[in-house]
Amino acid sequence: MEGKRLLICVLVSLYHLSCAMAYSFNQTKPMVPAIIVFGDSIVDPGNNNDLKSPIVANHPPYGQNFYGHKATGRFSNGKIPTDLIASGLGVKDLLPPYVGYPLTPEDILTGVSFASGATGFDPLTPVIVNVIPMMDQLKMFAEYKEKLKAIAGEQKAAKIISEALYIICVGTDDVANTYFTTPFRVIDYDIPSYVDFLVSHASTFIKKLHEMGARKIGYVGLPPIGCVPSQRTVGGGLERNCEPKRNYAAQLYNYKIQVEIEQILKGPSFKGSKITYLDIYNILLDMIQRPGFYGFEEATKGCCGTGLIEVTKLCNNKTSTTCSDVTKYIFWDSFHPTERGYKAIVNNIFDNYLHALI
Repeated sequence: MEGKRLLICVLVSLYHLSCAMAYSFNQTKPMVPAIIVFGDSIVDPGNNNDLKSPIVANHPPYGQNFYGHKATGRFSNGKIPTDLIASGLGVKDLLPPYVGYPLTPEDILTGVSFASGATGFDPLTPVIVNVIPMMDQLKMFAEYKEKLKAIAGEQKAAKIISEALYIICVGTDDVANTYFTTPFRVIDYDIPSYVDFLVSHASTFIKKLHEMGARKIGYVGLPPIGCVPSQRTVGGGLERNCEPKRNYAAQLYNYKIQVEIEQILKGPSFKGSKITYLDIYNILLDMIQRPGFYGFEEATKGCCGTGLIEVTKLCNNKTSTTCSDVTKYIFWDSFHPTERGYKAIVNNIFDNYLHALI
């Protein structure tokens, strides 16, 4: 038994050592001039804060492990993936929101996030909860480009736009909320046809973003949606097992979007461009199935409240308490990972996809 424990400790130590190395090799010079992000709550640093929407995270205990213990609108206890990617690439420590934040010229030069929690490619998804649609995020990007030109000049701005890293992370809310929670889409679509509907919208978005100058795009696939705490609660029965239909939808989407990306890259206008599919399904599923290997103890509940259903306004410091040791938890609330959970996912992206992204 002691030998087994020692082996586990060594493996975990080696894992964290490799993660640390992934973040240390690029500190002298940024690997890209800017990072520009589109998507949902996974990569939203606070764009929803001033919206009349229930999908906000600008209240405690969100941000309890962030700088100054401040709830900035990030849907976690601390940093989110785009902060970790920005710092890992040596660009900056935090990637700010575009909306409702006092952006400095340096913020504009090095990139922002347009992401809005609970949005999706399905045009109905953002309407249900009054958040920013994906096409409106592209409009904001057009506005951002003009601000960049005013600061850097046309030539330098064009260089930043062409060399920046773009991240697209969206689709989970379409599946978990719009399709499986509301009656609006399930009447007209089975899972394969709804996935095709989402992929069609995703394809249009990628092409429009490319037309606007993006040449290095990291496209984040869907996670194992049926295994996040809230989906276990609403669809996993009394034992709160992973819900298979949601996971099937995610897997099918991930397969079809990869096929679509391959087709897009065959277009003559995409010659020399990079669109890299980033798989987060398998790493998160492995973390959930083998939490101990990654140094976690709890994989089925969030740290906030009961961990079964609390998210956004239900995760608050008036009706919810938080777990005693957040580092033991993969999930912060019933939908979003902890900063430590995100670090494991981002480290996996760096280990497996960095060469293709940059």
